[in-house]
Amino acid sequence: MEVTDTKKGDYLVINLSGRLDTSNYGELEKKLIGFIEAGDKKIAVDCSGLVYISSSGLRVLLMALKKITAAGGKFHLCCLQDNIREIFEIAGFTSIFRVFDTLDEATA
Repeated sequence: MEVTDTKKGDYLVINLSGRLDTSNYGELEKKLIGFIEAGDKKIAVDCSGLVYISSSGLRVLLMALKKITAAGGKFHLCCLQDNIREIFEIAGFTSIFRVFDTLDEATA
């Protein structure tokens, strides 16, 4: 998995590519916690390059959502490929997360 970050307006955009699973979820968890503790209150996660997500990956995203919501911030997901969107739907996460089709919508 590769994790990069950029700024777009008020949002910190996290770009995920590759596989997010038990072998690398800790890297994303550390980065997300660091961003939130550093004061980033608006985060958009661009999943356009994400090809696989395990339950460990889902847990990390849920943890980040809870932390940023508790801090009064926003945590959006966007650009989910069909197979990733299906996993979110099966897990019931589409009713928990704000999911957008495009990065522009997620950061508006």
